[in-house]
Amino acid sequence: MPDLVLGPLLRHVGERTASVWVETADFCTVTVRAGERSWSMRTFRVHDHHYALVQVDGLEPGSVQDYTVEIDGEQVWPLADSPYPPSRIATIERDKPTRLAFGSCRTSVPHDAEHTRTHGVDALRATAVHLATHPDSSHWPDMVAFLGDQVYADETSEEMRAYIEQRRGLEEPPGEELKDFEEYAHLYWLAWTDPANRWLLSTLPSVMIFDDHDVRDDWNTSDAWHEEMNATDWWHERLMGALMSYWVYQHVGNLSPEALAEDEVWQQVLEHQGSEVTHELDLTEVLHDLSYEVDRHPERYRFSYAIDLGDARLLMIDSRAARELEPGKRNMLDPSELEWLDENMRGDVEHLLIGTSLPFLLPPGIHDLEAWNEAMAEGAWGERFGRLGEKLRQAVDLEHWAAFEHGFDQMTDFTMSVARGERGRPPATITFLSGDVHNSYVTRIDDPEQYGARSLIVQAVCSPIRNPLPRHVRVLQASLARQLARPMRALAASSEKVPDPPYPWSITDGPWFDNNLAVLQVDGPQLELTWHTGDISAGDPQEPELRTVATVIIDRPGASPGPDPTGLVGAADARAGDGHDQG
Repeated sequence: MPDLVLGPLLRHVGERTASVWVETADFCTVTVRAGERSWSMRTFRVHDHHYALVQVDGLEPGSVQDYTVEIDGEQVWPLADSPYPPSRIATIERDKPTRLAFGSCRTSVPHDAEHTRTHGVDALRATAVHLATHPDSSHWPDMVAFLGDQVYADETSEEMRAYIEQRRGLEEPPGEELKDFEEYAHLYWLAWTDPANRWLLSTLPSVMIFDDHDVRDDWNTSDAWHEEMNATDWWHERLMGALMSYWVYQHVGNLSPEALAEDEVWQQVLEHQGSEVTHELDLTEVLHDLSYEVDRHPERYRFSYAIDLGDARLLMIDSRAARELEPGKRNMLDPSELEWLDENMRGDVEHLLIGTSLPFLLPPGIHDLEAWNEAMAEGAWGERFGRLGEKLRQAVDLEHWAAFEHGFDQMTDFTMSVARGERGRPPATITFLSGDVHNSYVTRIDDPEQYGARSLIVQAVCSPIRNPLPRHVRVLQASLARQLARPMRALAASSEKVPDPPYPWSITDGPWFDNNLAVLQVDGPQLELTWHTGDISAGDPQEPELRTVATVIIDRPGASPGPDPTGLVGAADARAGDGHDQG
């Protein structure tokens, strides 16, 4: 019987459906069993690895069922010696208020005392330990949205470097960075095999989107960056490995049954299933060819997707692979992606959530800096300053929405149109969920009513899950965010070549620099946001406690926060965070 290599991961869950992802050691039939019912799928192969995404259907809305996983008829999950509760599938209940956990940027290093000092407590693992010891799932998140940098392909851990050294050595490019699909497979194995996190991923549904470190720092920052990378003799193999593995390990599990049925790759998987199958479907060439085309023509395939959560809708936007980089056409999203966004930016839901790995609303001074730099790099003040602007752009990561003027303006127009009720009944809130910047904060559009908006327009950032900034960088970043505001606004206002944002916004809460996982909870027209971190003040890095860093209520003026409204941590444990992680 083949071994269970990785998983199970509980991925997309709807009102009556779910999907369970696994990696196995060989070609086999994978069965998910819940109660008296079971669902099976034959594995497919990519390179020398074997995968299945088992589709579970016929469930009842709001139901909770324990499940097991079998390989060729023998149970392989839960593990025989597991100290954790049974894995379970909890379907979406339309009338139940949504609870959505979210965060980004998680390094995969051990959870011992040494790495806790250098990387802090893993907020995901602290959540797992808490949920495992508080099995009443009535206050658990319905889903967790991972907003980028699930793995770090360019900043590798000691364990990953040891694997690379054993496999090919570290002397030749790309050295300590990942080279191909095989190394990506090992990186995902390192990221998802810690027992506590493995259990959490088996029992909380998850959706994901990539950011740059899933591929490489500053991925698709600019046309110049793209040309520079394509000139190396190792980038092509690296990128093919990155995109192929992303489809297998992250993207395919994001999709609803309806979206899977329309996916050109998954259609080949479905066509190959059946009792007469005696050989394994090999998707290696299919995914390689698709990845090759996506790099050159991002409109060829869409990684963005939509999730219905009952009283909320989540749009997860690909703000990396879908970029238009050609000078003169530069945009965060290519025309095909913009068309999809135009179709999906709609009201008629209580809360519209927009997941984007990169913050849409940066601190105002940093926004102006990036907008100014884009104009400079694109030649607004001549070729010489253009080269300087490009160097500055890449050196200090000036490549968020603010650095893509046209994309920022188009997203702003879509958002305000929804808020005004021009695209259906306006939601109570339109909330951007973001990561990337290694600190957490909340921004709001100032006085949206004066622009005709009937929705609050908010952004909640949660980063990192586990990858804290050094303390001196935190101080510098927080200081720059404050001190840059006035001079950069004055500089931008003095030049017609730098756009003036049409709607001002402010940071209302934060920043917090803890390793955090946030939870958004819907309460009628109100949103309650809570950031949680891991606490090892009791002394054992293997048994972190969950501590509340901050709670923010998103409502009309006059609302005030209560103690940890998510219910994830009891009121006795909730206290204001001091902005410091446990590292």
